[in-house]
Amino acid sequence: MAELPAEGETKSYSRTFTNEDVAQFADLSGDRGSHHEEGDNPMVHGLLTATLPTKIGGDMDYIAQSMSFEFHRPVYVGEEITCESTVESFESRETRHEMVASFVCRNEDGEVVLDGETEGVIFR
Repeated sequence: MAELPAEGETKSYSRTFTNEDVAQFADLSGDRGSHHEEGDNPMVHGLLTATLPTKIGGDMDYIAQSMSFEFHRPVYVGEEITCESTVESFESRETRHEMVASFVCRNEDGEVVLDGETEGVIFR
């Protein structure tokens, strides 16, 4: 089991998406919009960008019960995106830990590209 997070704790993860990442996500999702497949610098799928906060949650063995996303700006192949996730509340129960976390993803210029919130559990 991963180390349990604490209320107020912030974790971050950065990633630069590649053409191959976008092509593989298109294969998996079936989303083949021309903006994802054409041109020299394709747009990264929004839900591919949303894998950044889910990666942070996965590192904690966190199981999301709900997630909300707000997409503010497009992300393009080659941009480094940094996601910061903050534990807003953490409550231990008999069989699980309940957690609410917020997250914000920014591009290299510090512009918010995605933010949101998730509620879920970590089982003991």
